[in-house]
Amino acid sequence: MNRVNLIGRLTRDPEIRMSQGGTAIATYTLAVDRPIKKEGEEKNADFIRCISFGKTAEFCERYLSKGSKVGVDGRIQTGSYTDKDGKTVYTTDVIVESHTFCESRGNRQQQEAASQAESSGEFVSIADGVDDAGLPFR
Repeated sequence: MNRVNLIGRLTRDPEIRMSQGGTAIATYTLAVDRPIKKEGEEKNADFIRCISFGKTAEFCERYLSKGSKVGVDGRIQTGSYTDKDGKTVYTTDVIVESHTFCESRGNRQQQEAASQAESSGEFVSIADGVDDAGLPFR
């Protein structure tokens, strides 16, 4: 059985193109964290090329962007081609059949604002995400 389930973040906006037959094709790279095995070891990630077709590709174009945290369900497909130097290049891609959002849009916007402020040394107000009792809500 050839099934794959991944959760990760897009490294860039999806690239959308149309086939000669008019089918949408979306291509993007998903950064998937590897589990940390030893304390103090830096996080590592695998960068996995994902391809979707048709309605799934149209979904990518409409809803996904760089930094989106998504779950993908699909299958692995291998292939090869000959590059301009005559060398054979082998490929491994995930053909995505469905996507699942793994965070809310509001949470992502807060995270991006905090990241930008952290890199600039500015103060970030989180008052928009706090209820009357002073407790964060989700």
